[in-house]
Amino acid sequence: MNQFTIKDLENLSGIKAHTIRIWEQRYNFIKPNRTKTNIRYYTSEELKTILNVSLLNKYGFKVSHINKMSELELGQKILSLNQSEAQQERLLNELVQSMIELKMQDFEVILDNYISVKGLEKAINFLIFPFLEKIGILWLTNHVNPAQEHLVTNIIRQKLLVGIDKLPHPVHHTTSVLLFLPEGEYHELGLIYLHYILKERGIRTIYLGSASPSSDIQYLANFLKPDYMYTHLTTVAKNFHFDRFMDKIHQHLPNIPLIISGQLVSSWKKSVPPSIHFKKSRSEVMDFVNQI
Repeated sequence: MNQFTIKDLENLSGIKAHTIRIWEQRYNFIKPNRTKTNIRYYTSEELKTILNVSLLNKYGFKVSHINKMSELELGQKILSLNQSEAQQERLLNELVQSMIELKMQDFEVILDNYISVKGLEKAINFLIFPFLEKIGILWLTNHVNPAQEHLVTNIIRQKLLVGIDKLPHPVHHTTSVLLFLPEGEYHELGLIYLHYILKERGIRTIYLGSASPSSDIQYLANFLKPDYMYTHLTTVAKNFHFDRFMDKIHQHLPNIPLIISGQLVSSWKKSVPPSIHFKKSRSEVMDFVNQI
């Protein structure tokens, strides 16, 4: 059984922890369990309830009214929301629930249906990437079983790779980008996403992949001379020293800009070498791609 903290519920639903506590006191739709040391925890059922309540509340339903709804009525009201943002959020919640409940067929059907209607790039921007951002905090806090993570990431990975394979090879574009993850980093989805976006825009990509030794990066960069290098850092090994990694790249490849995005850069407070450039949000990443 999955166990979630109130902070997990806040991150996944957007509802502040103190508001969730107030709801617990006033209404009966959520009742946390407690450990032997009296610490709150929530099951996947409580998480599902909070996601549904927060969605309806965001689009005009009073919590006191939601509290009186049956589970069937709650589901019907959610399906009746016709705003595009509400429909997107509903699908994101369904992806989260399918992952937690290990309903991988449901997870894949949601993705396939969206891709067939909207196309892969819109699925990436409006469904896959927001989903990864939403659950990324659970991976970092180990509140998702590794098996759940592997199952959903492999499904998403397959969709992205199929999309990349269908794209034509760049013909006229001369700009090239070397894509890699450093040693100790195996979370490849962010990098594959960039691979798709760059190739879709006709930019030449050199995809080195995950856990790339520094010697391989230096060899390829010196031999192929890409215009940029790019890495996306999600959760690296405990012995990974970010500052040493950046200093080493700058020392050996000072003339090739290295673009870094991902969870790790958002909290970095120290200075960085002049050849290193952080992209701390999806909009900054897309600005970089569009400026190439």
